[in-house]
Amino acid sequence: MNLLKKNNSQKDINLKHLTTSSTNSLPQKINPFNIRILTRDFFSNPLDTTLTVALIFISILGSVNILEWLIYKANWNIVTKNINLFIVGSYPKEYSWRPISWLLIILIISITTLYTNLFKSRRYLIWIIIIPLGIYLHSGGLGLKPLPTDIWGGLSLTLILTLSSGAIAFPLGILLALGKQSEITLVRFVCKIYIEVIRSLPLIAVLFFGQLLIPLFLPMEVEINRVSRAVLAFAIFAASYIAEDIRGGLQAIPKTQCEAAEALGLSKRQIFFQILLPQSIRTALPSLTNQAIGLLQNTSLMAILGLVELLGISRSLLANPEFIGLYLETYVWLAFIYWIICSIMSLLAKKLENELRINQAKE
Repeated sequence: MNLLKKNNSQKDINLKHLTTSSTNSLPQKINPFNIRILTRDFFSNPLDTTLTVALIFISILGSVNILEWLIYKANWNIVTKNINLFIVGSYPKEYSWRPISWLLIILIISITTLYTNLFKSRRYLIWIIIIPLGIYLHSGGLGLKPLPTDIWGGLSLTLILTLSSGAIAFPLGILLALGKQSEITLVRFVCKIYIEVIRSLPLIAVLFFGQLLIPLFLPMEVEINRVSRAVLAFAIFAASYIAEDIRGGLQAIPKTQCEAAEALGLSKRQIFFQILLPQSIRTALPSLTNQAIGLLQNTSLMAILGLVELLGISRSLLANPEFIGLYLETYVWLAFIYWIICSIMSLLAKKLENELRINQAKE
């Protein structure tokens, strides 16, 4: 009996020791504003101290000059007098509520997604509906007056190009990634050639092809508007890069998972859609986020081809004698808009990444 008590007490001691050691091994949170840490990292020797003081001085001086220019010297008339043009382009004022309503819906859904749990189970469906809703509100029909795509512009056109081309490029990229790993030689060869050729071309060449050459290959009675041609060109280009990101995610999955799934009797289709694809998307999500942000920024190239998205609106306004010379104000304003949108996209991607990680932990 005494021996049993002694063994139990020894187990308790070992358990306490294991718990203590495991707790001590956990990473400790570091306070970035700890004076000792700041002194160690930035003032450990004369050289570090000199560089730190110089950088602080340059940062303060630069910040003061930038704020002085932004508040007192910059002429923001080009922005304040044309805010409607930057948002909806030359869309008629009596119908401008349509694209503005769509932009407000996107903003509300973004905030809801980031900071609340409302409609969490249907959130992905809501984001999918956003794209056809935007096209419907802009183009009209079914109770709304039809309006041509030639008058679309500004921020609303930029987001339509980004979301629509991304919605096409993502599934196309998955198919290309799957085709490149296909056991059918012809399919694998065609997908490989497509990816290599498109990735070797500059985006502006693909856009020129979409705008100028696609109509030449179509019958005379078939006409595709310029916005649709731009969406197709962006989707064709982005799909090749998405395919490589997805393929990298697929290759990161251990083969033992496929072998285990086959041992359980799952079909190849079930293995791909239930095991491989979700994990590859989760792995490739940071790269896919970069592709989405790059796609948004690349829409500015359409200004060269005549579409009046954000950059196209700015170029048109700078040609106005009233706003000649206000280049810096205009491009600072554009940089601010792109920064806001890219930041929201990054936060949404981070939110999705966290949710996928939580779901993976639950599994």
